[in-house]
Amino acid sequence: QVQLVESGGGLVQPGGSLRLSCSASGITFSIYAMGWYRQAPGKQRELVAGITRGGSTNYADSVKGRCTISRDNVKNAVYLQMNSLKPEDTAVYCCNAKLNGIDFWGKGTLVTVSS
Repeated sequence: QVQLVESGGGLVQPGGSLRLSCSASGITFSIYAMGWYRQAPGKQRELVAGITRGGSTNYADSVKGRCTISRDNVKNAVYLQMNSLKPEDTAVYCCNAKLNGIDFWGKGTLVTVSS
């Protein structure tokens, strides 16, 4: 059974930082492309950052320079370091594993940026 479990969300003040973690089980983690998506209230889900199995990364323009995605193929985990957080970063952040058109999703972790 595939499981993606996110953690690390919470309430943070504008300008603060959070590190999200996603722990994967039930898949051969190292061969999957991994990504972080977010969905804000009333908005469509959007890609925040992705990392290929080879370690190449891509970011949404809105988070470039503020976020860093990384993966640990030994721990079967993917991380999202978020700095200089803004109120518009408030959303549920979900972990995604993708391989050959097959997607697995975590349930998400809520990030709230507010003073």
